[in-house]
Amino acid sequence: MSNIKRVNVGKRLSDMAVYNGVAYLAGQVANDTKQDVTGQTAQVLATIDALLAEAGTDKTRILMAQVFVANIVEYDGMNKAWEAWVPAGNAPPRATIEARLAGPDYKVEIVVTAAV
Repeated sequence: MSNIKRVNVGKRLSDMAVYNGVAYLAGQVANDTKQDVTGQTAQVLATIDALLAEAGTDKTRILMAQVFVANIVEYDGMNKAWEAWVPAGNAPPRATIEARLAGPDYKVEIVVTAAV
């Protein structure tokens, strides 16, 4: 049986768990909440890139993405950063949901699952 590897383990959650060839990322949010939704999305995607690299994988192997936006009116701004980031021919299945996020300054939160 495979061991579970947890990354950036805190009291409440881990940023990622890797098990049986799959990396499960927690919802990632921007560090600089002064940015607009495009800037926050770019920050989150960079964090996702780093976590996936730590797991030994990358964005071409994402199996599923869930994007939570605080205001659906900002959907196009989020997609601007997403489309610049997602590799051609490797766009993963994705759901985008409007949701109240954990803090009022967060504009986007993204969860991904990827094959390792």
